[in-house]
Amino acid sequence: MSIYIEIRIKGSLDDIWEKTQNPELHNLWDARFTSITYLPRADETAPQRFRYATRIGLGIEIEGEGETVGGHAKEGERTSALKFWSQDRKSLIRNGSGYWKYIPEEDGVRFLTRYDYEIRFGWFGRFVDRRFFRPFLGWATAWSFDRLRLWIEKGIDPALSRRQFLVHLLCRLSVAFVWCYHGLVPKILFRHPDEYVMLTDAGVSQPTAELGVFAAGIGEILLGLLTLFCFRSRWPFVATMAVMTVALVGVAINSPRFLVAAFNPVTLNGLLTVMSLIGLLVMGDLPSASRCLRRQPEKEK
Repeated sequence: MSIYIEIRIKGSLDDIWEKTQNPELHNLWDARFTSITYLPRADETAPQRFRYATRIGLGIEIEGEGETVGGHAKEGERTSALKFWSQDRKSLIRNGSGYWKYIPEEDGVRFLTRYDYEIRFGWFGRFVDRRFFRPFLGWATAWSFDRLRLWIEKGIDPALSRRQFLVHLLCRLSVAFVWCYHGLVPKILFRHPDEYVMLTDAGVSQPTAELGVFAAGIGEILLGLLTLFCFRSRWPFVATMAVMTVALVGVAINSPRFLVAAFNPVTLNGLLTVMSLIGLLVMGDLPSASRCLRRQPEKEK
């Protein structure tokens, strides 16, 4: 199944064309590539060949080559057709082809791509591609298209978009982990005595405290999971800040001795509140794959 991505960008066709066809600019916003280099060609009528490289971590780099031909179509539309291949044995992709299309509209440009490829490594390669690689590549393409949109529409440098996205991701993962860990480990699995003491100090009976700690553990795990999976929602961060503040005040009033313990709610609640605040502050204008259309309209198939 081929990969199809479409986004509408409020910008000029010439600007979008330049940022997608100039390899030095293309490399800035497209997360699929680490570097793109145009190769010399014999004359202007020949397809433009290029060499690309992608780092996949641990110092490993995958290289390949391709060629592209751009042209004009009816009513000002432009199309860029490409073929690509890799002789790098580490590459899952053997070869492929596709196109970019630029369709002018009243308030901008409808920018879309469709591509497909053949893979290596037999049944194992097909399994990895179908379950992991192709979905990830589609997501990376859509995420990159929205990063391009932010660059053109709002002037946000692609490097800044990536940095804000990573900061937000780390904040969300951290907050989600803390909620899940504290809900599961001290409250449900090991039932740490301090969890019950803080409730009984507040006047809760022992049987009710036991039920309350278990319920709190379930609630914290749910909030952690919602923080992670409601990726574009602000409310998990807001809820975290509110709960941490109320909990800290409650401990200070009812169990002040815990405030000077080796591992205490002042540092935990304070850091979790700050992480949530940072996550909120960087949420504005984050690139998102969800802003792209991932299926070709039926009337155009």
